[in-house]
Amino acid sequence: MASSKNDVKNVKIPRGKPKSGRVWKSEKKKKSTVINVKPLHSSWKKKQKDRLQLKLLKSYEKELKDNARNAKEERRKRTMEKQKRREENERKSQVVQVIKNTSKIKKMKKKQLRYIENR
Repeated sequence: MASSKNDVKNVKIPRGKPKSGRVWKSEKKKKSTVINVKPLHSSWKKKQKDRLQLKLLKSYEKELKDNARNAKEERRKRTMEKQKRREENERKSQVVQVIKNTSKIKKMKKKQLRYIENR
């Protein structure tokens, strides 16, 4: 019999049609049930749990940053190596004229001297 009384209390009675006709509006709760007051001090277990969570979060964040930094460094190194190879190959493919007579250099104009390179 005790269980049948509890069942009657737990059964939600359907709401009738409101007088205003606004059926989509839900039933309001008391303000005291809506406001949830937090305790001033949290328990030691909760503090420890929060600390552990924060520590794990920070370590994960640090790991992500390290991975991103390493990836960026690798990408930068690859581009530098690629650029060096490109310049090297460009130098190899150039057609060069060797100046054996040094008196020609003395006769050259400034603009021509700019194009001369020592190898």
